[in-house]
Amino acid sequence: MSKIYSILGLIFLFMVSACDDYLDIVPDNIATIDYAFKDRTSTEKYLATCYSSMPNLADPVQDPALLGSDEWWAEEDVYYTTYRGQNWRALNLRFGQQSANSPYLNYWDGENDGNNGRGLFIAIRDCNVFLENINNVGGDLEESEKIQWTGEVKFLKAYYHFFLLRMYGPIPLQKENLPISAGIDESRSERDKFDDCVNYIVELLDEAIVDLPDEIQNRSTDLGHITKSAAYALKADVLLTSASPLFNGNSDFANLTNNKGESLFSAYDSQKWNKAASAAKEAIDAALTSGHDFYEFSLYSDLSDTTQLLMNLKQVVSDPWNEEIVWTMSNLSMYNYYAAATPYFQRDQQQWVPYDPYMCPTLQIVESFYSKNGVPIEEDKTYDYSHRYDVGEVPEDDLYYAKPGYKTMNLNLNREPRFYANIAFDGCVWFGNGRYKDIGKGDDDETSWIFHMKSGEENGRNSSFRFSVSGWWAKKPGNIENVSPSRGSHSVERSTFPIYRLSGLYLMYAEALNESLDAPNQEVYGAIDAVRNNAGLNGVVESWTQFSKFPDKVTTKEGMREIIMNERTNELAFEGKRFWDLRRWKLAHIYMNKPVKGINANGSTTEDFNNIRTLSFQSFATKEYLWPIKTYDLRVNTNLKQNPGW
Repeated sequence: MSKIYSILGLIFLFMVSACDDYLDIVPDNIATIDYAFKDRTSTEKYLATCYSSMPNLADPVQDPALLGSDEWWAEEDVYYTTYRGQNWRALNLRFGQQSANSPYLNYWDGENDGNNGRGLFIAIRDCNVFLENINNVGGDLEESEKIQWTGEVKFLKAYYHFFLLRMYGPIPLQKENLPISAGIDESRSERDKFDDCVNYIVELLDEAIVDLPDEIQNRSTDLGHITKSAAYALKADVLLTSASPLFNGNSDFANLTNNKGESLFSAYDSQKWNKAASAAKEAIDAALTSGHDFYEFSLYSDLSDTTQLLMNLKQVVSDPWNEEIVWTMSNLSMYNYYAAATPYFQRDQQQWVPYDPYMCPTLQIVESFYSKNGVPIEEDKTYDYSHRYDVGEVPEDDLYYAKPGYKTMNLNLNREPRFYANIAFDGCVWFGNGRYKDIGKGDDDETSWIFHMKSGEENGRNSSFRFSVSGWWAKKPGNIENVSPSRGSHSVERSTFPIYRLSGLYLMYAEALNESLDAPNQEVYGAIDAVRNNAGLNGVVESWTQFSKFPDKVTTKEGMREIIMNERTNELAFEGKRFWDLRRWKLAHIYMNKPVKGINANGSTTEDFNNIRTLSFQSFATKEYLWPIKTYDLRVNTNLKQNPGW
């Protein structure tokens, strides 16, 4: 289907790709390739077109990895029934409602826009047009710009291929656009083998790396352009995904073949882990060489060490273009994500404003964070796991986490710093958003908010919607500068959603290296400890040896595999990673069939509120590991084979 678009696209190029800015400069509205690449200005506009197809990974409408993840649930009643039926298609994925006739989030061809997909094969075609014509631009385009822009578009072409590959498995590679003289049979492309797809994407990235800059030189004009570090990070992600259980020797895909009867997937290959480990190490080295480092919050001073650490861990996502972010793009605004996932704060009356939030953390993610000793709460020898749902009092020493003496669920106490940086609970401290004095540093109306989340309280349920149905809010998606000057008026700090950041690269390396060895070594421990130390935790060996019921877990590949999986979930919580991780690990059929649970948000007393209840039930079938190709596309292109089970 995509190659049919390629033929038509050379005739009606910009009418299809909706490049409105370009059409404005063409005499008599006649769009041609010659005009698109006649000079530097028009070429730069076409470069922007190649960027413009980037899926908005910070938008719950477009990104399945947000509402589609077991980290989140959506509000009941008005918002739940309304948005589930209209825009929030990712939530429908969790009820087994995906359809081959009209797929949700259809990134294959982008048709049925109401389901919020974008046609990435069209985006790839646009990239091909750019690469085929960049050398024809007039003399006002400097050679250095031509080289860099070529590298950027090769990167984008690689990313669009990877996005599709991760969703659909093997895809028809679009190495170049078909000529206008191509016949119908030539346009009916079939799916290439999975390994061939991976190799081609890596080849594109290797070519791009040579042409890309180490870092952005002019931050005022070029932020969002691709760098070498971004290309190395994407390469590591591609190879890690290729090595993972979903795509590496998965027997469920054994019968997916091409028209020659050849399997589109190869047998298990342990060397894929070696390649992924090497690529991840290259990505770390490139990032460090380019000046990337762990984020350190510096907007406000005179903070306690505890609040400083929490701000380091929270603001790393919403502080735009900070030093830890290896790749993001200027069009990935977090506004919709922030509006959906965090409460607003009204500055003039110093109160919470329940404006739009309806996404809330689930019990699954709340329990995933470690104890204060840096091990899972069910493993910690000192953690009272059997009484975690009982009510206890906040200790005096935890004054930067919650209000001392406040009665809250034990599950909210004695947890690691990332828990308090990510999760807002009844009685918790919330720094920022109109209050910028640390505890003990100012008057009551200047210091951090204290959340009261029981029904009828200011941060709890006060209507049939706009409240946290799970009893928890997420802190990370919201920049601390976001406030509501008055009711109905909102001041939102522009934030850029990180696609890759330094912590994620270390965790990629730890995972791939661990899988490539018979048993973990100091290099594996060192990679994961870099992340843990930044999060205020002791090293993995020390923590498990001292506090875990299973101290030998760190000595085996299987044990470290589980630890690294937990570490990714905790470190990268609410960043759109767990959705894809559960799939590539081939664990989604386990976690996405569990009941969704939270606290009783309808409870108005401490006793009633602090009870665990089931919010809903999910459904996930094996076939849902891959998206279906739309049935219509299969009829048009009879050389395409549908994914298993669809």
